Amino acid sequence: MTAGIDLNDIKRRMDGAINAFKSDLASLRTGRASANILDPVMVEAYGSRVALNTVANITVPEPRMLGVSIWDKSMVGAVDRAIRESNLGLNPIVDGQNLRIPLPELNEERRKSLVKVAHGYAENSKVAIRHVRRDGMDSLKKAEKDGEIGKDDARSLSEKLQKMTDDTISDIDRLLAEKEKEIMQV
Repeated sequence: MTAGIDLNDIKRRMDGAINAFKSDLASLRTGRASANILDPVMVEAYGSRVALNTVANITVPEPRMLGVSIWDKSMVGAVDRAIRESNLGLNPIVDGQNLRIPLPELNEERRKSLVKVAHGYAENSKVAIRHVRRDGMDSLKKAEKDGEIGKDDARSLSEKLQKMTDDTISDIDRLLAEKEKEIMQV
């Protein structure tokens, strides 16, 4: 920690924004099956709402199919209902204690809307990163004003902070481009 500014803390906070962005992107449905698609699904189980992965095992047996193996047979109806009501556009097929969830083809319009959603996630992450940068710059200016660091050190730290910000935002852009390519792939 340099007087007034902790670059490691700032880096950690920026990495947190990237991780949040990655999890947002993982929840977007693309043409390929991914168990992460069902992450937002909450099931009414045992008197409370719990995440689907706490009552079932989610697998990807085929590229366009998800499998959900429910541990408690009495939960099959609740899991089926939760997936149907999750606004993911998925229709599970009940097969005993298992659910098979075929992923329909995405049409061009839906692909474009998913890309817009991904861009929104990216912009939110960039804003979060800029807030972290602003907090760091404010701390830096305060430390300089209070005489904790000199002008040269402040300039050097400011440049490091800006480089960290630029690198993190370029990571966001790279991840977005990869996801956009994945979404638009037919």
